[in-house]
Amino acid sequence: MDSFAGRAGLSLLAAAALTLGAALSAQAQQNIDKLKQMKVATTDLNIPLVPQTGPNADQLRENLKRVKLPPGFRIDLYAIVPDARHMAIAPSTNMLFVGTRKTTVWAVTNRNSGPMATEVKSFAPSLKFSNPNGVCWTKDGFLIVAEHNRVLNFPAAEFFYEGPDVAVIEVVPQGQLVPVEEESYNHGARTCRIGPDKMLYITLGQPHNVQPRDKLKLYDQTGIGGIVRMNAFDGSKREVFARGIRNSVGQDFNPKDGSLWFTDNQTDGMGDDIPAGEINRANKPGMFFGYPYIQGKTRITEHGYDKDPLPGNVTHPQVYMDAHAADLGMTFYTGKQFPQKYQGGIFSAQHGSWNRTKPIGARVMFTSLKADGTADKTEVFADGWLDSETGTYRGRPVDVAVMKDGSLLVSDDYAGALYRITYAP
Repeated sequence: MDSFAGRAGLSLLAAAALTLGAALSAQAQQNIDKLKQMKVATTDLNIPLVPQTGPNADQLRENLKRVKLPPGFRIDLYAIVPDARHMAIAPSTNMLFVGTRKTTVWAVTNRNSGPMATEVKSFAPSLKFSNPNGVCWTKDGFLIVAEHNRVLNFPAAEFFYEGPDVAVIEVVPQGQLVPVEEESYNHGARTCRIGPDKMLYITLGQPHNVQPRDKLKLYDQTGIGGIVRMNAFDGSKREVFARGIRNSVGQDFNPKDGSLWFTDNQTDGMGDDIPAGEINRANKPGMFFGYPYIQGKTRITEHGYDKDPLPGNVTHPQVYMDAHAADLGMTFYTGKQFPQKYQGGIFSAQHGSWNRTKPIGARVMFTSLKADGTADKTEVFADGWLDSETGTYRGRPVDVAVMKDGSLLVSDDYAGALYRITYAP
């Protein structure tokens, strides 16, 4: 095939792909419009289940034997959930929803109240999700799904998830969470939480390693590289809550004082040991956390930001983590099963490094708090998914969530699983 014919063939393929993509997008919107009116969007009522037994489950259990925990704790396989990312424990039933960076939100059910989930299947498969990483609950039982560039709200999802069609509210329509021209495959995983003010908080990672100077004003105005909040049902009253954040993929509110804590991922390419990872605390709106002028304790050299005076309104991290360990999901421990030492503290997941000569991370950390509500000490809680001899990952923790009985769930998108950590002295 000559070059002209090749180019013509590629053009036809590209045009066909665009046409197909547009058709799928239109169909997805049609399904949303139907579900908003409580009408049927699909005729297939059967949703395939994810197998929970077999060689894969056996090997995952074998891998967990390598995980080290403090005395009295044990870890077990809870469910096989492909690409498992952030988790939302259902408020009234024995189930949870799990986001992914793919096109699926998983419904994970434990029908017999045993030590493992009994059923894993896709949620609302008649919809077309796009990077539905963020899942969270309103106080009255509405499930929020924060996608790359859309936010949906599902009334009573834990009671109406059995079939492919579920009621839906479009909080932020497709293409309106961030400007479409700022969509990127980089740093597009959102997380969400409902605050004490009943507003919806969403993290918006900025899509560059270090954002160019000509993006600073736009990002400051839209909340990219920050955290925005809005009404959880119609997206109204949107405002930028926090700025100066590179890419947060984990947040939670301290139930004792209502402050918002969040992780932040570090700039790549500066060396093995800088910048430090971060866990930050925001106790009021409008706080600035330093990026792109500083991260951890390191001034950012790209685009010459280190030559600028450090802004005087920078709020520094509460916790400095190892560089490039990739701190992601976090949660305050509100259970009673674990010893007093852990109650009211923070569990956080480290996904593990890619931009480091010697890999680090792939573990769960614990941070205790002082009486004044600030961070105290940070230590490794669960470790062993990274083989120190070969540098090979057997798992990569993403998120942590407290179950109703006080046990701790850990999601792993690499192994495609949820693990359950329990305590029995």
